[in-house]
Amino acid sequence: MRALQEEIAILHKRLMERVQLRPDYALLKSIPGVGPVLATTIMLETGAITCFADVGNFSSYCRCVDSRRESNSRKKGEGSTKNGNRHLAWTFVEAANYAIRYCPQARRFYERKKRARNGILAIKALAHKLARACYHMLRERQPFDVKRCFA
Repeated sequence: MRALQEEIAILHKRLMERVQLRPDYALLKSIPGVGPVLATTIMLETGAITCFADVGNFSSYCRCVDSRRESNSRKKGEGSTKNGNRHLAWTFVEAANYAIRYCPQARRFYERKKRARNGILAIKALAHKLARACYHMLRERQPFDVKRCFA
């Protein structure tokens, strides 16, 4: 365990040496469940938030929406290629898993969704909520607001 922690520390140090952090980084770290690595990943994979016309486009790019809901004319599994950024999809799911641990409001949201459907869909719903919050934070240059996100 100690050897793995040392390797992780070395990787983290190398990451911080090579990446030029933008002001978005500090905003992203204010999200519960988002640490240095996830914030860096979101920052680098998103690029300029102005590239996205609205929050729905960003959520879709992050693969945080149900592709069946995007178009009702298709049948399940028909023409639903994997579009968007798989790294952002992974990042927001990881952030959702950590948010459940460290943010009581996120945990309540997750538990409510889990009772209605199942655990996997609940995690994806929380990831979607975090992606939407991330878009608005970066657009408005405001830190994460728990009350606004989980009102």
